[in-house]
Amino acid sequence: MTWDITGMAAVANIGASPREIFAALCAGQESRKPLKAFDPDKYRAAYAYEIDDRPKGGDIPRRATRWLTTVVRQAVADAGLSDDLSQTPVLVGTTMREQRSLELWWRDHAEVALEDLHFGTALKETFGASTTYTIANACSATLYALAMATDMIDLGMADTVVVAGTDAATESGFGTLDRVQNDIPDALRPFDATHKGMLMGEGAAAVVVQRTGTSNGPVHARVRGVSMNCDAHHATAPDPDGITRAVQDAYSSAGVRAQDIDLVMLHGSGTPRNDTTEASVLRRIFQGAGAGPRMTAIKAMTGHTLGGSGLLSLVMAVLAMKEGTVPPVLGLADPIPETAGLGLVQGSPAAGDLSIAQIDAFGFGGINAVAIVEAAR
Repeated sequence: MTWDITGMAAVANIGASPREIFAALCAGQESRKPLKAFDPDKYRAAYAYEIDDRPKGGDIPRRATRWLTTVVRQAVADAGLSDDLSQTPVLVGTTMREQRSLELWWRDHAEVALEDLHFGTALKETFGASTTYTIANACSATLYALAMATDMIDLGMADTVVVAGTDAATESGFGTLDRVQNDIPDALRPFDATHKGMLMGEGAAAVVVQRTGTSNGPVHARVRGVSMNCDAHHATAPDPDGITRAVQDAYSSAGVRAQDIDLVMLHGSGTPRNDTTEASVLRRIFQGAGAGPRMTAIKAMTGHTLGGSGLLSLVMAVLAMKEGTVPPVLGLADPIPETAGLGLVQGSPAAGDLSIAQIDAFGFGGINAVAIVEAAR
């Protein structure tokens, strides 16, 4: 069983479309900027990967909602569909929802209506969407939403589902990370010996998923399978067994083996525990699988875009397969020992024939998800 991806859209700090973001990733230029959203004097971390769309003089509410409606509109148009979503479910993955708007209401008395804190309000007003769900499953949220979309199609609940994710940086989230991380990074450096932790990014992504064969237009790629689990091993530390099960379950669902994978979009959050655990698990999984797949981690340029990060990586995986090009991991000069034997792309983009991609997304609390996507030939 496969499901067609017929529309895609994304916005991040490095671009306002999938193509712009992918080109920036391949160019490999430093994208972090000094923190603007909050008073940097209050925090140890001085950098973030923010979208530069705030007016001068302060922040504004509902930025996450604005990005959400933008990427949904663009993805639907890319799929050649009407923006009337009254009969089309819309599933939104997120970590913070509109928590930043609530902060601005509390601190600055910004005008924020209670109903505006729910993404469904804007989706109904903009697209007439009557069936909306918000999945707040930490950093795995959008891949959970993708799995739910494929289930809805299989169960005959819909032929078309829009899956999206969005998150704006919140001061409460930024401040929590600033206090709990042992070291404070000045850049997000996945799998490099200099990695010190995570820095927030901002952005949104959306895809249109359809029952195979029902689209009248081109197909970007096909979803082969999505796995989900929650091992609840620890509040923040990833569990190698839980991640291993997520990967193996994804292979089983997709009907693939480790040697079939050509590309891995790593979760790569830049935290020492995530990087060592993810790399160690993948070394075991791909041991004996030939040359092994190419691997990259886009958070080195986008920052951690939280709930939307899995779907953003998936969109970039689709473009990598289309172009036969894998962007490098920015700043990866001295890989940690656990990556020995893995095909991490360093320095410049790597060319290759890419047919099947694996996308990893691992969240706090052991909320794990892995998607397998196949190129449309």
